[in-house]
Amino acid sequence: MASALDLVLQNPVIWRGNDCARVAVPSVPSGFAELDAWLPGGGWPAGALTELYVERPGIGELQLVMPAVARLTQAERWITLVAPPYLPYAPALAVHGVELSRLLLVQTPAAAERLWACEQALRASSCGAVMAWLNQVDERALKRLQLAAETSGALVLLFRSARGIPASPAALRLHVSRSESRTVVRILKRRGATVAKPLGIK
Repeated sequence: MASALDLVLQNPVIWRGNDCARVAVPSVPSGFAELDAWLPGGGWPAGALTELYVERPGIGELQLVMPAVARLTQAERWITLVAPPYLPYAPALAVHGVELSRLLLVQTPAAAERLWACEQALRASSCGAVMAWLNQVDERALKRLQLAAETSGALVLLFRSARGIPASPAALRLHVSRSESRTVVRILKRRGATVAKPLGIK
């Protein structure tokens, strides 16, 4: 016979600390089953801030997000890229299924203007995701981005250098590196229990 505690724990609104947290806004599948299995909601959290700390640019960080970006553009949502370190290579994006007509590129050297561009993009109801390369950003600005993400329901993906990993209000924080022919992802923070082992993704 089930105890009163068992009945409470069976309620879907109850979250146990050793599990992934439930999400209010449906996540966007990453396209990698092994990664989705460890992410709350089974994908990139919508309406939340995600930080990807990269060992060096070009080691597979964009491949991690391309399936989700393609899915969003195919659903006629806009993707805004803010200050990428290199000009995105359109043919490669198209091969991944990204609708190029749904991409907006913003280039500005000033950190304040980058943050402004992110916030403005998130105000658009058709925004699917903001991808921004921001290394110099303080916690207050990150909290503003987190609030903007919650209001918009879009993905906010910040690519940052792994040389320094400061405190952050981001809901999801990943460390991305490369080992042999695999992209290695360590989950530094998620809504739920910590994940000790790194994930190898081809």
